[in-house]
Parts: sequence; structure tokens; C-alpha cells
Amino acid sequence: MSDDDQRDRVFSRRLSEVKAFEFNETVAGVFKDMIARSVPGYSLLLRMIGLYADIFVTPGSRVFDLGCSLGEASLLIAEQTRGVDCRIVAVDNSAAMIEKCRRHQTPGHRIEWRCEDIRRVPIDGASMVVLNLTLQFLQPEERQGLLENIYRGLNPGGVLVLSEKVAFEDEAESVRMMQLYQGFKKTMGYSDLEISQKRNALEKVLIPDSEQQHYRRLQQLGFDEIYQCFRGFNFVSFLAIKA
Repeated sequence: MSDDDQRDRVFSRRLSEVKAFEFNETVAGVFKDMIARSVPGYSLLLRMIGLYADIFVTPGSRVFDLGCSLGEASLLIAEQTRGVDCRIVAVDNSAAMIEKCRRHQTPGHRIEWRCEDIRRVPIDGASMVVLNLTLQFLQPEERQGLLENIYRGLNPGGVLVLSEKVAFEDEAESVRMMQLYQGFKKTMGYSDLEISQKRNALEKVLIPDSEQQHYRRLQQLGFDEIYQCFRGFNFVSFLAIKA
């Protein structure tokens, strides 16, 4: 782990006031460790995005990574599509995240890093759009509009990768998945205090939809093929293909 990629101790001390979670400079400095220890199977999820790029990205098209954070998915897509003439647009509204992306970019990467609001980004000529743990941070009423913009901007045969933490409509399943997820975080070295304080910080910031809500929404938009290709406890990833 480099000096820039530190171990996540953001919630390790008892806080007198737990403020709403922000993707600020402190979080950007530990984010690689934070997300790897917070999302079951995260490294596999990233590798799957690279695989999708190999199959779906076409010459002359664009790839959009919306809510790119530190750009790990964009970098994998760039690596996987080295022989394809495509443009990769990586967008995040966190200046701290985008600054780290730009600082770590190596020569030859075909990635345009943008610090912008993903709701305002025009999507066009896209063979692939990635929303990797992003939609959940928008207010529920804003999600449909973003997805409509994405669907319109996808080329025929284009794909949306939608990865999310999900809620469960069945109460027993919800309780069991929460129990398993809390146990997972403990195995990754987080204390009860860290788990509790981070949960409080995220309570009104990360608002998950259910798997059924995601599936119905993608169907209503007009996606012809919808597959759930990944699940780790309460995290899932959908592959939605436009005919």
C-alpha cells in the first residue's frame, strides 16, 4: 500500500458527532482500502467490468464511468481495450477523487477525467456505461432521469453495468443479509465502533433500492437483456443490454 493509499481508519475513533458521509480528501486517501474491505468480492467485480469491456466496447464509441471515484474501473477498461479506438470518459463530483486520478495517470491511457455532476453529463455514442456503486448515492427521485439519459445515449448493442448495495423486500432476508454483511466487515478488520459509526454516517446518504426495483426500472427503460451477474450478500451487479 503506497503513501497515497492508506489504511482506512476514518471511523476508528469515537466521534462526538457523526457527520454525513462525504467523498472528501480524507476519504479519497483511504478509499482503495475502504472499498476493498467494505464490498464483498470487490476485486472480482472490477475484473468483471474489464471482461465486459472486452466483449462490448466497439471501435469509434465512448465508454462512460459515472461516479468513477479513484478510476479503478476506468483503468481496467483502458487496459482491456488497448487495441480498440474508443474514448473513455470518467466522471466524479469529488475534486479530491479526480485529483488522485489525474496524478496517477500514466502515459498512453485514453481516459478523460472530469470533475462534474453525473446528472449533467451528456451521454452519446456509448457502447458501455458503468455505474459502479454510484446510483445509490443519488436521491431516489433523481435516479430515473439519469438512467433515461444513459439509455438514450447507448448505441444498439451497448451495455449498462449497474452495481449496487440493495435492500430486501423480505424482512427475514433483510435481517439475515445484514447479519452476514456485518460479519464480513469484522473479518476484514473493522471494529464494532467503526461499523456503527460508518453506518450512521451513510444512513441518509446511501439509500438502496431493492433488486426488484432495479430490475423493473431497467425493464421499463427498454433494455432487452438483463442479467444479475454478481452477488455478494447485499451487493449485486446487473448487466443490461440494449438491442
